[in-house]
Amino acid sequence: MEYVSALLPPVVMAAFFIGLVVTIVKSQGGPNKAKEDAVVDAAFARAEAGRPADGAPEPGKV
Repeated sequence: MEYVSALLPPVVMAAFFIGLVVTIVKSQGGPNKAKEDAVVDAAFARAEAGRPADGAPEPGKV
């Protein structure tokens, strides 16, 4: 009976991990993909807008 208690935690963790991967794969794409992509593009645009274009360091930073 000790083998059951030894194998139970890895089996449970594997089952949850497989469920997590399946959920992530299923949630890719779909009707919200364009909305998610727009949010990421906006975040990149904000980050790029804050940097100097010539590659010079920002004032106060070396």
